[in-house]
Amino acid sequence: MGMLSQDQLKSFQSQGYLVIESFATHDEIQTMTKRMEQLVDEFDPSSTASIFSTKNQQQLTDDYFYESAERVSFFFEEKAFGDDGNLKQPKQVSLNKVGHALHEIEPAFKKFSSSEKTSSLMRSLGYKRPVIMQSMYIFKQPGIGGEVVPHQDNSFIYTEPQTCTGLWLALEDATLSNGCLWAIPRSHKNGLVRKFYRDEDGVKFDRPSPSYDKKDFVPIEVKAGSLVVIHGNLIHQSFENQSPKSRHAYSLHVVDTTGCKWAPENWIRRKVEPEPLYVN
Repeated sequence: MGMLSQDQLKSFQSQGYLVIESFATHDEIQTMTKRMEQLVDEFDPSSTASIFSTKNQQQLTDDYFYESAERVSFFFEEKAFGDDGNLKQPKQVSLNKVGHALHEIEPAFKKFSSSEKTSSLMRSLGYKRPVIMQSMYIFKQPGIGGEVVPHQDNSFIYTEPQTCTGLWLALEDATLSNGCLWAIPRSHKNGLVRKFYRDEDGVKFDRPSPSYDKKDFVPIEVKAGSLVVIHGNLIHQSFENQSPKSRHAYSLHVVDTTGCKWAPENWIRRKVEPEPLYVN
């Protein structure tokens, strides 16, 4: 089921993204969402107040963020806190995302992430020794789910040559009103615009973002269970969720480790080498 047809492969190579409907079963979605409910219930918000913002990357300089590469860590929405510094609403509807090692640590997520269909998909894309570098459960909360500004995944997950592919699984229907993905078709053919890197002062981009014309973006509305395969150089974004419905998603970023070098200036600096999905 994960193997791409020739037509699908051509479409992906042409557009820079591909939607595979019904990639995950209802049971797989239920297993992951139920486990996340448990993880959030067990999470003590007073243990961290780490906020995730794609607009203000300077906030992402604490050890909690860096160490999340090999842990299950919780990040709040910017709008979740009042002026007094306390959460304005329950933690269940205040989180931006949980990451970045669910695929390694949590069996429910590991099972899907390293499934035969995921491996088959990566084989179709020509990966020789694919490794999942990060995973995220994204909530896109009703009313406060923040905007994700236009970006390319290769900026954050950089290899030489560039090999990042994003796998974005809708756990709930993603619509225009609740903050679905938007992309500029064929923008992956224009190469990498900028790099996000880490040094002794923290994390930053090597140059400002270009401005994009809104009319170049197309919405990617998908049903729960659909997988959006995203080329590492595709310009994509999502808007704020101003609706009363959440838009949960599970996202993986995969790189090839055959003939490719992990950039040492990436924000992810693992202590333990990740296991490949397979070795061809």
